[in-house]
Amino acid sequence: MRSPHVIVIGGGLSGLSASIALADFGFRVSLLEKTPRLGGRATSYVLPTGEQIDNCQHVTLRCCANLADFYSRTGVADKIRYYDQLVFADSKGQRAFIKPSKLPAPFHLLPSFATFRLLKWKDKQAVAHAMLRIVGSGGRPELSGAITMLDWLKQQKQTQAAIDRFWRTVLVSALNEDLEYIDASYGIAVFWKAFLSNPGGFRVGIPAVPLADLYRSTSERIERKQGHVRTRCGVAEIQVCGNKVSSVQVEDGSEMNADYYVAALTFDRLLKTLPDGIRTQEPFANFQNLLVSPITSVHLWFDRIVMQEPFLTSVDQTIQWVFNKTKLYGDGPPKSAQYLQIVISASRGLRDRSQQEIIELCKDELARLFPATREARLIRSVVICENAATFSPQPGCDRWRPDQCTPISNLFLAGDWTQTGWPATMESAVRSGYRAAEAILAQEGRPARVIQPELPVTGLARWIHRTQGGRT
Repeated sequence: MRSPHVIVIGGGLSGLSASIALADFGFRVSLLEKTPRLGGRATSYVLPTGEQIDNCQHVTLRCCANLADFYSRTGVADKIRYYDQLVFADSKGQRAFIKPSKLPAPFHLLPSFATFRLLKWKDKQAVAHAMLRIVGSGGRPELSGAITMLDWLKQQKQTQAAIDRFWRTVLVSALNEDLEYIDASYGIAVFWKAFLSNPGGFRVGIPAVPLADLYRSTSERIERKQGHVRTRCGVAEIQVCGNKVSSVQVEDGSEMNADYYVAALTFDRLLKTLPDGIRTQEPFANFQNLLVSPITSVHLWFDRIVMQEPFLTSVDQTIQWVFNKTKLYGDGPPKSAQYLQIVISASRGLRDRSQQEIIELCKDELARLFPATREARLIRSVVICENAATFSPQPGCDRWRPDQCTPISNLFLAGDWTQTGWPATMESAVRSGYRAAEAILAQEGRPARVIQPELPVTGLARWIHRTQGGRT
């Protein structure tokens, strides 16, 4: 019996996850990627010096069940190292820690939060009040329409210090957007899923290898199952005849056809590949209402060790996360030099600054966090600005996010920007790929569940939620 053929356009996480899931169910997959490497916006590349760097540091959390499943399917789960402690620091050099205790959820982080020295007692009381609102509603408190996270926090009478040094610190990094532009439902969901509903949800997973190394086994697995992976193979046009895709035109002028097609592209790139008449129809016409947000990643190599922690969050500076790449990779003998990566999410304020100005800003702020950098010599630096890194989770944006199925019967969509129930994260990208695979399986008359369930609500979080009349 002939295996159905699927062309997957785009080799980012959404395309890779759709390809793996479909290949595992016996489909013949042709994965087409425009660039020389897989991974999309979550990849790495080689510098002229021979070193491999990530375009931006990507992390996962234990609550990201589908991303964990993807890593397990592709045999790279052991390349993700998990950490139980979050380190926060301010510009005065003070440190504070969030780590688990033996208390049940949602109180497992309470002892460390009680001693969190970067907030005053009145700030902590305000945060605790908002957290209990989230727990009591099961992560879905009643909202007065589509409101921003900042407006919701003000409704909860959060202090300015709590907003700036706690809520903003966590959410801008998690959602790549400023509080005044984040749909409150997304911000609330981050704390419910990662910090409150399950004691293991907040554990931070960081790749111990360059990101591109995570995808080699993906390509090999697809090809072992009679599929094909082509890089440097962009699609110029998705050709539609009637209610079906008839073929795709590759940028080299050739054509390919299949039974099904998965467009795992960013929404702006997808629109460019569609015929003019299709572009103006729903849901495709809605894509122009989605906005984007930038991320800036700064890579610095120092001539000595300046940072001891594996990673750290800055609460009151432009730089947000600092990753000790030398320690995170952790291979080989002790090093005399050190490679750090800084991530600045929602980095619109850096758009008009030169790369050298950004580097000088980061050096100045690092000196407040790590005094050893004042005496260290900067050997090399790289700045990577992703101006359209993610879609912006603005209030009401869900009405513009499409489902995986489209009015074109054999065309399916994947991407972190599609309707996944999650914001623009690697988890959302994988969920979209799995949902696209489920939709194709259903059309083949082989319904199957690929999406993995989220972590269960446990401990007192479950009891509080139930007594408040919520649903788990």
